[in-house]
Amino acid sequence: MRIMPRVSIGLPVYNGANYLREALDAILSQTYEDFELIISDNASTDATAEICRELAACDSRIRYIRHEMNSGAAPNFNFVFHEARGEFFKWAAHDDLIAPEFIETCVAALDADTSAVLAFPMVHRIDETGRMTEPYQHPLKFDSRSAGDRFSQLVQFHRFACYEIFGLIRTGALKETALIGSYSNGDGVLLAHLGLMGRFALVPKPLFFPRRHPDQSQRYIRDKRQYDEWFDRTNAAKRRLPYWRMIREYEKAVRAERMGAFDKLSCYTALARQTALIWRKLGGDVKRAALDGPRGSGWRMWAARN
Repeated sequence: MRIMPRVSIGLPVYNGANYLREALDAILSQTYEDFELIISDNASTDATAEICRELAACDSRIRYIRHEMNSGAAPNFNFVFHEARGEFFKWAAHDDLIAPEFIETCVAALDADTSAVLAFPMVHRIDETGRMTEPYQHPLKFDSRSAGDRFSQLVQFHRFACYEIFGLIRTGALKETALIGSYSNGDGVLLAHLGLMGRFALVPKPLFFPRRHPDQSQRYIRDKRQYDEWFDRTNAAKRRLPYWRMIREYEKAVRAERMGAFDKLSCYTALARQTALIWRKLGGDVKRAALDGPRGSGWRMWAARN
């Protein structure tokens, strides 16, 4: 029997042939070799399957799983985690790159700090050709010893790009969460929940290179309701209030975690502050839901489903 790997890397993909081989080569070239790579193909129609099968035949660390239909991004992201066996877990994207020492450095950071639930490096963006463009400055601090302070930072979803979701995460911590929710900003809510559990350790080296290119979902999807459908295809048939749902999920994360009264109060205060900042968007949700059907039915149906 094969010994359990210490690190699991999950790569969900749909029609990623344009950059996939380069991303896989970066993962397979890691200086830290004790990992498994789980690729979950959401019924791609391009050359994704051929690339994955070719590399899986050459490297026993790869498990390639192909689905018969595209369920959306969130179910596919969560699927690779459920297949993982390692002590640490990392999500990977088909169009991003990582430096050869990414895994080794992040494992060392988590081994050195048991209070940290996630380790991630500094970020330098690249373009569609792989050329370095600009460094990304992490605008917020996630390494406070206070759960309330960390949540207050992470609930500011509009101020950071959620690159930390591609860091190295303790598998045990992820198991205590709802993973990536099937709604817009589901990754941001997950990061906030992880922040309630422990610190994020920043590795002071640029080891993660997210690619910005014309085919990215962020480039052509501007509406949070459309993002809901991108996250989960079944959302297309539902009446949705994405901003209300996001606020509710933040609150559920706070309610789920045990912490001191001061930290709990800090979390609810931060959430109330962010809710006030997006009150126009919350009102827009209600108006859009009302237009989906008979007056008021959108709100009632959303409440019944959630």
